[in-house]
Order: sequence, then structure tokens, then C-alpha cells
Amino acid sequence: MEASITLKKVGKLIGDKTILAGLSFGIERGSLVAIVGLNDSGKSILLKLLSGYENPNYGQVFVQGLDMEKRRSETRKLIGYVSYENDLDPWLTIKQNIRFNANLYSVNNILFKERLKKYSSALDLEPYLNEYAFRVSGGIQKKAMLLRGLIHDPDILVIDEPTGYMDAESIRQTWDLIKELKGQKSIIYVSNSLTEIEQAHDRILVFHEGRIIMDGHLDKLLESTLDYHQFQVEFENLSDDLYKTLKNIPTIVSPNRMDNIFHFYGRTRTVFFDVIKVASDQMMIDLDVKKLGLRDLLDSEFAGRGLD
Repeated sequence: MEASITLKKVGKLIGDKTILAGLSFGIERGSLVAIVGLNDSGKSILLKLLSGYENPNYGQVFVQGLDMEKRRSETRKLIGYVSYENDLDPWLTIKQNIRFNANLYSVNNILFKERLKKYSSALDLEPYLNEYAFRVSGGIQKKAMLLRGLIHDPDILVIDEPTGYMDAESIRQTWDLIKELKGQKSIIYVSNSLTEIEQAHDRILVFHEGRIIMDGHLDKLLESTLDYHQFQVEFENLSDDLYKTLKNIPTIVSPNRMDNIFHFYGRTRTVFFDVIKVASDQMMIDLDVKKLGLRDLLDSEFAGRGLD
């Protein structure tokens, strides 16, 4: 499939610190790509670089085959960017903020009105269009920023935390719109909500120290760990001595504790019986066996190298 954005050996430095290190990858047209990683792993800088708001120190970024550095005016028109921070002008109304962007991209009045009506209806923003930006909540501001990023009908949408500060209904509206746009537009987003990422992606890029350590759909990323099970056993009293004994059971992988809960992984469900044998004289309150998810992939015990 044709690439929407392509990075070739792209690097970014801030001072003497490497933020992005020699990144080379492509984003397919019409795909929904989630970027996840620890704080300060380079996620937000990457989004700004993809949007043209930051320049790489080396390497090239191509937008639909156009070199972003050499064809900046053309490539910027192809991209809608929604930052993490609220960057609305507080002394303009929501509608005026959106119109300002429309004017920057020479959107005519007919198209402006059509798109404003379409997206403000989808996001339930119509009651707030004439409110000053500083008077509305953070969630409304975020939705307004998303609408503003869409007003010139870009082919690519780059969003830093799509649902920041939003209530449950606003989160639903936002994701309904993003999923509707998927396929029509390439959408790249950063989110700290692993649940959102699990439910909405074609591809996940996992960042660590400026590099991509995992890349693919969640099902693909989990393939190497599918023979594992995740266990959680709650004891009436998980003493230090009991925890030390349990964590030394040979069939247990990546053990840890939280209060009286013993959490671990195992290749088969029968690992639970190994725990029972060792702790048969202890009162157990609850137990749980779960399918592995994105959180497990990001666990520092095995990110990038599997559970072994």
C-alpha cells in the first residue's frame, strides 16, 4: 500500500540529548497508527516532526512522496495537527479560532460552513462555538482543536492525546469520529490510555529511548507471548517470607507483588497448582487468570525481549 508519510534515518537532538535516533519507517495511507511509550521517550517530538512543527537534525521526512523540508508549504496543507497543550487563542471564540485556521489554508466560506456544521455536530460543539475559548472546559477545548485540525480537510491527521481532559461522552464522540475518518485519512496519535489504543489501531509503534522497539498490530505483537498466562492470587496475608518462596518457584515468570496480591506469568495454567502446593497452608481470597494485553508488552520486565 502507498505510504502517506515516510521517515528515512531521521534523528532529533535537543542540546546533546538524542530524542529520536535514526528512525526509518512508513505510515500507510488510510491507516490508524498509535504511538505508545514512557514519558520523555520522544512521542510528542515525533508528532511535531511529522507535522512540520519541528525539523529533524538529520534524515528526511516525506509526505506523500514530497520532501517536507523542500516542499514545506505543500506538505503542511496535507496535515492537520492537534497538539497536547491547549493552543487556542483564549480571547477568540471557538468559531473564530477555527475560522483563523481556515483562512490560513484558504478554505472558502461555503466549505468552512459545511465542515464546521459537520464536525461540530459530530463532536457536540455547536452550543460552544460562540463562547470564548478560555471560558470552556479542557475537554471542549480539545474537541475544538480537533475540529480546527480538520477544517482544511487534510489527508493526514496527527493528534497528541485525542481525548485529553474529556468526559466519557466526549471520549465516545471523539473516537466515533476518528474511526469514521479512518480509511479516508491517515491518522497518527499518541495516547497514554492503553485501553483506547487496544481498541483503536491498525498498528502500534512502541517507543523507548528514541527508538522503535515494537511495531505491528497488537495481535501480532502478542504472538511471541501467546503461550503465556497472566495470574493474580490474592492472599489474606502475603508475608515477605511467603513472597520469597513463591517467586522462587521454577515455573513462575516475572513475579511481583502489590500488598497481598501475588502477580506472575506462566507458560501453562498448571503453574497455578505449583503455587497451591507451596502455599497450601495459606488463606487465599481471590484468583484471576487473564489474557495478555498491551500493558504486559510495555512491562519493563520484558519490553523488547519477551518474557524470558
